[in-house]
Amino acid sequence: MFNEIDIKQITEHGITPERIEEQLQRFREGFPYLNISRSAVVGDGIVRLTDSETTSWSERYRQMRNQKKIVKFVPASGAATRMFKALFEFLNSGAMTPTIETLMAGIDRFAFSEQLKQYTKGSPDPKTNVAAIVGTGLNYGSSPKALILFHRYADHNRTALEEHLAEGAMYARSASNETAIHFTVSPEHRPAFEQLVARVQPYFSSLFGTEYRITYSQQKGSTDTIAVNPDNTPFRDAAGRLLFRPAGHGALIENLNEIDADLIFIKNIDNVVPDRLKPDTVLYKEALAGILLSLQQKCFGYLEKLENDPDTSLTEIESFVNHELHKKLPDTYATLPAEKQRALLIDLLDRPIRVCGMVKNEGEPGGGPVWAIDPDGSESLQIAESSQIAPDKQEIMAVGTHFNPVDLVCATKNYKGEKFDLLQYTDPQTGFISSKSQQGRPLKALELPGLWNGAMARWNTLFVEVPITTFNPVKTVNDLLKPQHQNE
Repeated sequence: MFNEIDIKQITEHGITPERIEEQLQRFREGFPYLNISRSAVVGDGIVRLTDSETTSWSERYRQMRNQKKIVKFVPASGAATRMFKALFEFLNSGAMTPTIETLMAGIDRFAFSEQLKQYTKGSPDPKTNVAAIVGTGLNYGSSPKALILFHRYADHNRTALEEHLAEGAMYARSASNETAIHFTVSPEHRPAFEQLVARVQPYFSSLFGTEYRITYSQQKGSTDTIAVNPDNTPFRDAAGRLLFRPAGHGALIENLNEIDADLIFIKNIDNVVPDRLKPDTVLYKEALAGILLSLQQKCFGYLEKLENDPDTSLTEIESFVNHELHKKLPDTYATLPAEKQRALLIDLLDRPIRVCGMVKNEGEPGGGPVWAIDPDGSESLQIAESSQIAPDKQEIMAVGTHFNPVDLVCATKNYKGEKFDLLQYTDPQTGFISSKSQQGRPLKALELPGLWNGAMARWNTLFVEVPITTFNPVKTVNDLLKPQHQNE
């Protein structure tokens, strides 16, 4: 199937021919559906905090964070193409739509309006403005979201990246007054990231009284997957070369695996608000972190007991696993000899931990929290996409009360202070196959298990309800005209 040129191309990507054969087999066989029993809801998988509990957990984090190395991890590799999809369609068709009408009616309210006028000379012509936004001019159509001006301020309009600098200083600074933020970037955009950070970092350091440590990584070529034709044969371009595609955000588990920190906050690049609306975000980020550190402390204590005291009672630990780690033990657990019960409890406790914010579902798209069933009958909390669920179980997702806003706090070290190898805690059975096109030709693409789906499937997971005010993503350019993105 593969010639010498193919083999050279595959190995230059950092992939083995055997791995490509595995991917082709996956295209032929597909992925199994995730076996779920029910959606997670408040009282059954999702924790709801009172106001006093939220404040208490926030204070707990503030008391403990000085002992921790903290990093804010922001996936920011993607271009903003979909954010401007309607604008490209307008340029292609010339047909006026409600989206373009809304854009033009609010053109002076965008944070980038002053820069835009440098290219349009203030022209009211829709085509002139749209062309300058996505093409020659601002060039936002091929820019990453991180570099797009999102919000107005009296002294300094901010990009999405700058809002993460501000937000990070509010909850992710360490005892040494350092705020460490890691962005995943595309190689072609990294110079622009570095130039922006070099220009604005002194401003934010002075504004928030912190020193920044900004680092970057890119999605590894070795995580790319081969594309295939609809008949599952390798897709080849006009020159006869194989086509490889980035395998989705799940590939970023390798980037996350290289972060050396005690506590890692994860949040998408486009989910930011102006400073006036950040207090809710900061409060709940701190509360999630306080809950995580407390949960981790208990896990560590039980692991030390299990390791050092052979007479430790397992009953208390079993209750902790069931009620606080939200894991149902296997059906056969009660019949196991004591030493195997002990070994299983150690295995369940000694894992990476994540506490995930969950928002009430008000019609926004996004993965949902569910109870998944493992082959041994045990159950665990997972974040699932509808594509992972069998048709006869779609109703379970449909009646779910919450969705995943990508609001995670993670602990990736064990009770001995050693980093977990996060690649050992993924579920490779939870990827999916999507339909795409290349230069008008249909193809199938292979997506790795999502970063907060299958890539974290074997982590210890806790879901906590957070308010909708903490979720304000910018999916389309006109989202920037919503009140929460206007600094008025």
